[in-house]
Amino acid sequence: MSVVALVPAAGRGERLGYGMPKALVPVDGVPLLVRAVRGLLDSGCVQHVVIAAPPSDVDVVRDIVKTVTAPSAPAGGAVHVVAGGAERSDSVRLALTHALREMPDATIVLVHDAARAFTPPAVVKAVVDAVAAGHPAVIPVLPLADTVKQVDDGGVVVATPDRASLRIVQTPQGFDAAVLLRAHRSGLHATDDAGLVERLGVPVVTVPGHQDAMKITTKFDLAVAEAILTGTGGAP
Repeated sequence: MSVVALVPAAGRGERLGYGMPKALVPVDGVPLLVRAVRGLLDSGCVQHVVIAAPPSDVDVVRDIVKTVTAPSAPAGGAVHVVAGGAERSDSVRLALTHALREMPDATIVLVHDAARAFTPPAVVKAVVDAVAAGHPAVIPVLPLADTVKQVDDGGVVVATPDRASLRIVQTPQGFDAAVLLRAHRSGLHATDDAGLVERLGVPVVTVPGHQDAMKITTKFDLAVAEAILTGTGGAP
């Protein structure tokens, strides 16, 4: 069994306001992308990571991730960097094509957001283990704490879904390699890779996620991560 993780990291991340790709924004001096790749490799079950970088920054990203290939990767493991696409789905498809061409023995493929840089390695392993056990698609999830309202085009509430059956989806999402390839060749569209697989009629199962796998999207998220890492998160 060979496991490859794809990291689409070509987004510009305007909401963070750093003037650089979001994946390269540092948290306590370390880029989000580096932290995300370390978490994948530290799981002990990911042999290769393929990063889809902004086309103009492929060499920059390649230099940055050199620091995480040697100490963390399992024997024979490596981090690859390819040019990403205009949309996230394009980047995933380009990374997947590279992965299956260069690592044809890959049987399990993960898709992970660099913005979820603090996902515990145990979550990564749980996803891989579930796919290895025979599930073609697996996602980590958390229960929903907030009440959710469904509204119409005018902003008027039309329904209140029961949150007991709702889940917040995190990454990495894990797939049988052939299933993910078929999903990306289908021409279908969805907001995430699990959504694409669902549209094929393939069942998607869940494993417990983790609060640390929060997605860093805004300056507030970044400040929270900085505070936790520097030990000030509990300060009054």
